Amino acid sequence: MKPLHEQHRVRYPPFEAARWEAEALPIATRRFSLGDYATVEEAKEALRGQNPSFRLGSENEWLLERTFVYDGQEINVDATDIEPEDNPYVRLVKRQRRGWYLIPNPIHNILRSFINGVVIVLLVCLFYLFISPILLFLNLPVYGLETVRWGLLDYPALAVFVVPLIFAPLLIRIAANLAELRRQNLFLKRNLTTPIIEFSRTSVADHPLEIMVSFPEWDDSWNHVDAILRVGVLPPSREVLLETLGRDPTRQPPPGLSTELPHHWEVGLDDGTAGGEDAPMELKEVKGGLYLRPMRIMVQGEPQRWVEGKPVTLEPPQPVWPGSVNTDLLRIHWECILRIDRTHGGALLWVQPLKVAHSTKKVALTTLPLHDGRSELDMS
Repeated sequence: MKPLHEQHRVRYPPFEAARWEAEALPIATRRFSLGDYATVEEAKEALRGQNPSFRLGSENEWLLERTFVYDGQEINVDATDIEPEDNPYVRLVKRQRRGWYLIPNPIHNILRSFINGVVIVLLVCLFYLFISPILLFLNLPVYGLETVRWGLLDYPALAVFVVPLIFAPLLIRIAANLAELRRQNLFLKRNLTTPIIEFSRTSVADHPLEIMVSFPEWDDSWNHVDAILRVGVLPPSREVLLETLGRDPTRQPPPGLSTELPHHWEVGLDDGTAGGEDAPMELKEVKGGLYLRPMRIMVQGEPQRWVEGKPVTLEPPQPVWPGSVNTDLLRIHWECILRIDRTHGGALLWVQPLKVAHSTKKVALTTLPLHDGRSELDMS
């Protein structure tokens, strides 16, 4: 008798994954025993009706994989029925990917890029001041070395121009965050009614999704509504990831994970890979926040314009993705997004999570669409 296991392997991209070398990060591997069998034929027979195997990414890049291993050898399992997996949604979906969401003001992204440019200017100015004695020794013309008197002190002329460039975007961002808090309060006071989304049949990963949408309450400031089908990968559970990698949660985390962050919402929402601000300031009263974080691996279909009383058909992404998976390590998430264009206050989002069945086609994506992780870059 030889053992049969279901194996999950994950190397999930951290925040700002473009700054990391994927192959330098560890792969978390977890196995679940499915019993012991005498032959491979018996093992394959036992796997009938099991969830199919799939692979996203590669060994040297980001990786999400589910396989079945019998006596050290992989056995492929294909989908045999068109029914979604019956695991419940993880807490992350219930708190941060369901309901109404706002889109951050684009000024946050503009100022972030502006600050990067200011830092470059500052470094160039410091280097210029450093080599200015050499330029003077070589009788080369130099500018900006004179001083400017403010009160009782003298300041380098360059500082008069560079220092305001450093502080101006920071002050503007503070004002923008305060404006975001005001916008959130106004939206919560509005207390919008939930839109109604009806599905004509079971959602399947490689089949078009047909929905009927109706709005019990329509605002005169709304211009039009676009429906969007999106699929991506949610971060694995930090606690299970550390356990799988054999790391003590109270000690230094493995590469790609940050130290544990204070949970201002609730334990389990932070994935432990944060390395910067992923959203503007949010009201703490709203569990999970009012800004939709993009999945760091995701793809979405073409927006389809909603017309009252008519069905909306959403095409699935190509190549084919797996259906919904909700486990501690592997989390393939599908959602339908209604993007409401408004005259004032920016666009409004309604997010509806979906349970999608697996395709009968084999899934093996080697090139994964990566995203930054900041809400200001999502759905703008």
